[in-house]
Amino acid sequence: MSPERVDRERDARGRAQNARPRDALGRPLPRGAVGVERVPEDLVLDPAPALVEAQRLLDAGMPFHAHEVLEASWKSAPDEERELWQGLAQLAVGLTHLLRGNPKGATTLLQRARRRIGLYADAPPYGIDAAGLVAWCDEVLQTLPEGPGEVRVPVLKRAQNAP
Repeated sequence: MSPERVDRERDARGRAQNARPRDALGRPLPRGAVGVERVPEDLVLDPAPALVEAQRLLDAGMPFHAHEVLEASWKSAPDEERELWQGLAQLAVGLTHLLRGNPKGATTLLQRARRRIGLYADAPPYGIDAAGLVAWCDEVLQTLPEGPGEVRVPVLKRAQNAP
């Protein structure tokens, strides 16, 4: 006997929603399971609060959820910042892959993140530590072949007193 098919939840326009609960690394859990609180699908924050929320989620070990915050910023960013926000979102997804034990996915996403974020290294907006994030990507990418071991959390913004 095959399992009963469950229709996906849909919004008012009939578009499928991803309403299944998820664990801290964004993996779908069975329907009815208790997962971590989700980032609302319609949440779009201004850049400064988006960076604060994404950092909070990274520090809490929830890079997938940080990615959702950063992805919303990427999709609403002005053209001249889109590559940066996309790179930040890819960095969070790369970390997600790393923590899920997928080194190939981590490598691909962190290389893309490094390239995009690096475009802003000379004049990053909002206090983003573009050079530090590129160095973080390089450090993780260098350790991936032998296994990353303990991975430090990336820091999105420079310290207040840093140049």
